[in-house]
Amino acid sequence: MVTLTKQEHIRLVMEAHYWKSLHERAVVRLERQRQQFQHDLALARQREAELREQLEHERACNRDLRQRVFGQHTEQSRLLSKVQQPTPQPKRPRGQQPGAPGHGRTRLTQLPAREETIELEPAVCPQCGLALKEFPGTQDCEVVEYEVSAWRRVIHRRRYCPTCRCGCLPGIVTAPAPPRLIPMGKLGVSAWVHLLLGKFLHAQPLHRLLQDWEDQGLHLSPGTATEGLHRLAVLFEPLQQALHERLRAHTHWHADETRWEVFAEQEGKVGHRWYLWVFHTPTVAYYVLDPSRSSKVPGSVLEGVDAGILSVDRYAAYKKYATSHPGVQLSFCWAHQRRDFLRVANDHPVLWSWAMGWVQRISELYKLHALRQEAGLGTAEFTACDERLRQAVQVMQHLCEQSLADKELATAARKVLKSLQRHWAGLVVFVEQSWLPLDNNAAERALRLAVVGRKNFYGSGSQWSGEMAATLMSLLMTVKLWKINARTWLSAYLNVCANEGGKPPSDISAFIPWQMNEAQLAAMRAAPAAGGHGFDTS
Repeated sequence: MVTLTKQEHIRLVMEAHYWKSLHERAVVRLERQRQQFQHDLALARQREAELREQLEHERACNRDLRQRVFGQHTEQSRLLSKVQQPTPQPKRPRGQQPGAPGHGRTRLTQLPAREETIELEPAVCPQCGLALKEFPGTQDCEVVEYEVSAWRRVIHRRRYCPTCRCGCLPGIVTAPAPPRLIPMGKLGVSAWVHLLLGKFLHAQPLHRLLQDWEDQGLHLSPGTATEGLHRLAVLFEPLQQALHERLRAHTHWHADETRWEVFAEQEGKVGHRWYLWVFHTPTVAYYVLDPSRSSKVPGSVLEGVDAGILSVDRYAAYKKYATSHPGVQLSFCWAHQRRDFLRVANDHPVLWSWAMGWVQRISELYKLHALRQEAGLGTAEFTACDERLRQAVQVMQHLCEQSLADKELATAARKVLKSLQRHWAGLVVFVEQSWLPLDNNAAERALRLAVVGRKNFYGSGSQWSGEMAATLMSLLMTVKLWKINARTWLSAYLNVCANEGGKPPSDISAFIPWQMNEAQLAAMRAAPAAGGHGFDTS
């Protein structure tokens, strides 16, 4: 039994309170440290997640850039079959099939023939030396040769003197001069046709064309060629105006734009980057060069249009144009939307299966839409395909909304689905308009010529040359739409301009495809007459 004095008891109680207070403070301190640790850990995990996301973003950018530089320039996915349920059928190989009968060598009987006879020399027996007797007939073969050469038209104009005394013909009378495209010009029509087609249809730089002529013995300075092109530009203005009027008469257009350098200073503009726009319809391809990429360009080109459908990508200028023109409805391109999913699949391997699933759904839309168009409006097959198409569209919309509601959805996937949801109204216009294409590939293909030309000769050296490039591309690509031979058409038009004294004809209906009759179209679709391929310099 322990006996404590009162003084000792008080001391022990005080010590107990002291140690208790120390313990409480230690517990509070530990709790604060624990909370601080939890907070720091949360911040560290958040920072780690941000760094991981940033690292994945950088890796995705790296994959994207490597794909653009070193990857295949195609959007066809060979790995798409992995996400398809049915086993894909082996594709039929291209070209002549093994065992199939061929059509034989095509004889180009429309070309002019230059006959040659080859004789055996010496016509003797190699053993005994006796002469060989000629046998009736020949063994024939054909070889196609190609020849382009420059030649001079040396024109002799007869002169006459009057024998009468009536005085109506004073002095010497000379036969009239042949018509020229450019008064006192050096080049004839065929030379200008070759130059215009080479530059504006085949995207050859002017200096390469002139070098080719130099190799054939025809020297022409770049200044002479440039000045001639400048003087010819006015001849095509009435045709370009006719194309513009025809374009605005349509109710559906494809539109796209690409950069085009114009190396000329313009007041108020910094840099040389201009833009070449194209507006494409089944009958017209219309190009416009403009220093800006704003909504004013489609507004000026389609001025006066009250209603229609414009197939475009998701560029903001088209959206702004549609906002100020309520009658024009935008139909967005599914090929661009598909490209977003392909980029996600390439940039983020962990999302490959997810992205390829969406690519497969878009491919199914293309398939059903094609079957619906082949069936024909009003048929039972059309109704069945239309119902399947509408169900597929509804499934895609529901899946998009459901995926966006998932908080665990990856950032890259969420971004592309938000774009899909934001443009959904314009993407499904084709559902009600069965004739409408799903993409904007018509305009993309129409710009291919301009892109090749830009890579070959970088653009234009002045504003007038850029506008002439847009005009010639419009005319030549339009006649191509009508399956007209561009050389035949251009030769005929320039010859008429030459007969008019170097001016455009007053009646251009014979050169407007939709105003031609069947006989005129057939004549324009044929190749030029033999002998019209060379240069004539007069």
